[in-house]
Amino acid sequence: MAQDLLNALALPMLFSMMAGAYGYFRFPERRPALLLNLLLILLVGAYSHWRQPSQDLFNLLLMHSTAVFFMLLHHLQTPVKATERVNRS
Repeated sequence: MAQDLLNALALPMLFSMMAGAYGYFRFPERRPALLLNLLLILLVGAYSHWRQPSQDLFNLLLMHSTAVFFMLLHHLQTPVKATERVNRS
């Protein structure tokens, strides 16, 4: 049964890593929402690993969490541009 769970999660998690990396670097203004979505996908994988543990699923989760960790770390170290205020008086 654990193999079925791995088959159900492998492609969505691999797609989320690739699409997440593309969206992260292509659209910097959407990074917080993208990182939240990646963390939610990671939580779904962690819950499925808790329900039916397997080494292959753990390796997939480890790879996904490493990618999310480095994206989050880079996002936290990136300085935020100050918005310019315009007086309309």
